Amino acid sequence: MSLELQSVSQVVDGRLHIAPTDLVLEKGTMNVLLGPTSSGKTSLMRLMAGLDRPSTGRILSSGHDVTNRRVQARNVAMVYQEFINYPGMTVYDNIASPLRLKGQSKKVIDHAVRSTAEMLKLTPVLQRKPLALSGGQQQRCALARALVKEAELVLLDEPLANLDYKLREELRVEIPRIFEQAGSIFVYATTEPEEALLLGGNTATLWEGRITQFGSTLSVFREPENLTTAQVFSDPPMNFITGTKTGDYLAFNEDARLPTQEQWVALPDGTYTLGFRAHHLKIQSPDVSKSTSAALHLRCTVAAIEITGSETFLHLRYGESTWVAVVSGLHTMVVGECVDTWLDVARLYFFDASGCLVACGADAA
Repeated sequence: MSLELQSVSQVVDGRLHIAPTDLVLEKGTMNVLLGPTSSGKTSLMRLMAGLDRPSTGRILSSGHDVTNRRVQARNVAMVYQEFINYPGMTVYDNIASPLRLKGQSKKVIDHAVRSTAEMLKLTPVLQRKPLALSGGQQQRCALARALVKEAELVLLDEPLANLDYKLREELRVEIPRIFEQAGSIFVYATTEPEEALLLGGNTATLWEGRITQFGSTLSVFREPENLTTAQVFSDPPMNFITGTKTGDYLAFNEDARLPTQEQWVALPDGTYTLGFRAHHLKIQSPDVSKSTSAALHLRCTVAAIEITGSETFLHLRYGESTWVAVVSGLHTMVVGECVDTWLDVARLYFFDASGCLVACGADAA
């Protein structure tokens, strides 16, 4: 089974929700839709499911045009971030409900329910009702009901957003395992880059209704093709500064100038937007004797501090630029304080005037 979107778009009341989109998803793949709130993730999933009709384009399932086919006629399952279960039914009956609607025999239903419950660790609670379950168990119940249908396409719309940290981490580990056993096309929407990396598979980054890049999750993260993808697939968002390459030197301003590294020599002279991730900006001087690349010393001003316990998020100003540095441990600093920082220049991404990636270091991610 494959799902193919051909120039699919959606316009509602004259407003563009989804720009013309081409996308192919193959059987047995995990596909993450990554983007901020209102970037178009749910709208795109509704089009895939058949809940909405596209304004233009076609949707093909295994080569067959299903653009105008009702959702009830498609083999699709969808799980939302809310715990959508039937409160008056037991967990067993909740999971069995899609199969009963199909008219399956009691024997087939019982085997499917118990095997799916075992996979999702719900066997001990099959006779309980959803309101007697924990949040994680309720969401697993909703997921089991979707999986038991053996749907060709399973759509997960931020299914872990309402769970606490421990439950989110538990299900993040379980979902890829479940996906491997099911063999369906999985589409998983999230706002969190970390979640996309944990799930693996493929990732499509979305911004204002447009897919800015699609490919294997690690390749999209390591080599974002444009500035927008780099911002979407980075948490905190990627830091940027304008730099000018002239001959054998790269300059940020009069105070920050360094010899061009070997990997940048072939770049034409000119002005670039340089990007780097928050954890590549250090506040401790590196041990040059152990370093394989140059570190650029920059003098910044502290604008804000966020302490999480294990890490400190430093919001810094450098000239007209505002950056975030993520450093290990607890650091007490004062807003307005000047702080020495070091940037590993091997981690830089170079974007041209149109915002396209033209070069990045081997260790940029």
